[in-house]
Amino acid sequence: MVDITHKSTSLRKAIAGAIVSVSKPETIEAIRNKTVPKGDIFEFSRAAGLLAIKKTSDLIPDCHPLPIEFASISYDLKDLEVHITVEVHTLYKTGVEVEAMHGASLTALTMYDMLKPIDKGVEIKNIRLISKKGGKSDFRKESYDHLQAAIIVCSDSVSKGKAEDTSGKLAAEKLKTFGLQIKTQTVIPDDFDTIQDRARMYSRDHDLVLFIGGTGLSPYDLTPDALKPLLDKEIPGIAETARQYGQQRMPYAMLSRGIAGFMDKALVITTPGSPSGTRETIDALFPAVLHVFRIREGKRHD
Repeated sequence: MVDITHKSTSLRKAIAGAIVSVSKPETIEAIRNKTVPKGDIFEFSRAAGLLAIKKTSDLIPDCHPLPIEFASISYDLKDLEVHITVEVHTLYKTGVEVEAMHGASLTALTMYDMLKPIDKGVEIKNIRLISKKGGKSDFRKESYDHLQAAIIVCSDSVSKGKAEDTSGKLAAEKLKTFGLQIKTQTVIPDDFDTIQDRARMYSRDHDLVLFIGGTGLSPYDLTPDALKPLLDKEIPGIAETARQYGQQRMPYAMLSRGIAGFMDKALVITTPGSPSGTRETIDALFPAVLHVFRIREGKRHD
C-alpha cells in the first residue's frame, strides 16, 4: 500500500456514476411500478452499493481502510436507462474515488442480477468518476511560480562547515515542487542580530522567507525571539498547524516555538532545524499556506 502517513486529514468527496440500460420499455415500467419479480431494485441495489462502499478496502488490495462519513445513492430513469449516482464523503488522508466507483459498480451489478430474468438485453455502461474534491490537489490548481523564496538556515555548526546543510537543501527541493522560485539560499549562525539583519534584508524583495532552525529551547535557539518583534502581523494558525501535524508523528513537537507572520511584503515562516522537522512543517503547511498571498491581494478563494 502507498504510504500516506505524511498526508493531512481533510474533507474529501467523490461522486461516481454508472448506467444500466435495458432493451424494452416494459422493463422500465416494471422498475417504476416495483413489479420486478426479485423485488424493488432501487432498495436492493442501494443496500448492495452502500455495503460495497464500506468494503472497498477488503476487496481492492491497495485501497486504504478509511472512515465513511457520508454515502448516498440516487437514481434517474431516462428512456431505457437507469442512471446511478453515488456520492461519498470522508475526513481522512486519502480520497474516496474508488469507494464511490465501487459503490456504483455493485449497485449496477445488483440491478443487472435482478433484471436479467425479465430482460436478456440488460447492459452495464459507463462506470466512471464524475468529480472529486479534497486534499492538496485542490490547492495545486493555483500558480505560485511568480513567488520568490529565501531559505535561511540558522546553525552554528553548518555555518562553520562542521555539518552539512541537509535541511536547507531538502526545503529547496520541496518548495520547488509547488512552483516557487528559490531566489536566495544561505546559512547563518545562531546569532540574534544576524537573524534580524537577514530578516530585514530578505523581507524587502522576497515573498516567502523560510527560517530553518533555532526554534527549540536550548540557549542557542534564538530564531523566534529575534523574528517576533519584527513581524507586522503574526499568523498564529500557521505555527499551530505545523505543531499539531508534528505532534501526531513525534511527541517532542510540542516543544517547538515556531512562529509565522508577515514582515513587510514577505511571509516569514520558521521550521525546526532537523530534516524531519523541516519536511513535516512543509508537508503540513504547503501549498495551502500560499493562499495568504491571494488574501493580501484582495482576491477571493473560489
